[in-house]
Amino acid sequence: MIIRSMVKPDGRELFLYARDHLSVEGPALSPGGDSYAPNAHLRWHPLRGEWVAYAAHRQNRTFLPPAEYNPLAPTTDASKPTELPAGAYDVAVFENLFPTLTSLAHDLPTLSVPTRAGRGRCEVVVFTQDPASSLGSLPLWHLELILEVWAERYRMLGALDDVQYVFPFENRGVEVGVTLSHPHGQIYAYPFVPPIPAAELANQRTYFDRHGRGLLEHMVAEEIAHGSRMLYEGAYAVAFVPVVARYPYEVWITTRVAHPSMASFDNVARADFARALKTVLLKYDQLWRRPFPYVMAVHQAPTDGSPHPEAHVHIEFYPAYRMRDRLKYLAGSEVGAGVFTADTDPDDKAAELRAVAVSID
Repeated sequence: MIIRSMVKPDGRELFLYARDHLSVEGPALSPGGDSYAPNAHLRWHPLRGEWVAYAAHRQNRTFLPPAEYNPLAPTTDASKPTELPAGAYDVAVFENLFPTLTSLAHDLPTLSVPTRAGRGRCEVVVFTQDPASSLGSLPLWHLELILEVWAERYRMLGALDDVQYVFPFENRGVEVGVTLSHPHGQIYAYPFVPPIPAAELANQRTYFDRHGRGLLEHMVAEEIAHGSRMLYEGAYAVAFVPVVARYPYEVWITTRVAHPSMASFDNVARADFARALKTVLLKYDQLWRRPFPYVMAVHQAPTDGSPHPEAHVHIEFYPAYRMRDRLKYLAGSEVGAGVFTADTDPDDKAAELRAVAVSID
């Protein structure tokens, strides 16, 4: 992997990645000019026992612009700069112009609840220069490169003093609130371990301490033995509809043997994980012969300086909430009580996905 780092006029960092050849035409630019002064803070929610982030400047972020004003496309006119320069590269990562978390956080409000600076970092990961593409339509080598980019950002962001958890994710489709259609994901580098990964890790640690083996590794073995919910079985990676799926068509991708993060993948494991990822994405898009909306979340070991033998990197896909497609709609029980009602059976949805034939070679 070839990497080139640049600094935008407003001080934000830009990283370009390529498999074979990397060249850049002109300097790093910014659609916001030289102005960049985000602020964010956290408030402790005493009833829920969790931090809530406040970043009012995000109200001004770009929202579904026309194709000719795509801020994630390479710049073609220096007088109308985008976030990316022209040139030959495959993936780009830059600091978000409208971050939820920022190293520049300052001036905490005085409130009746505890507060802390919203320190951390938010990055945008542009998967490809092609605005008409998608993550699932990229060739296997390109997906392998994205996995390597995620691993590199995990190492770099996890080394920052303010960062305890590195969270790559992709929101796909307007149904989940996407504001830019160009294929991209994000990385949030949190100053704490977020509630959902923290709960997963706590249960994984309890199981590990009792059995000397990872909980997710056990679940993978159970799914392989059951067989009917498996979507991909490789030498290193697997994909399946979990027996405890809360969303219709929910899928997990992980490894047979525990890896704490993608940073521990070798080339062979990374290649197999990319095949599992592409298989799932192609099945999603071919299920209804149109783009399939989802949230894709990467869960991995915290970077808080403590050992995490229980951690097992995995991707969880949460399909969007569209009633007309009989997907999950979050209502009173889910939002207000935190109790999901699954309106579909995981085995039925796994059967539908298994029946979708795809070719990834």
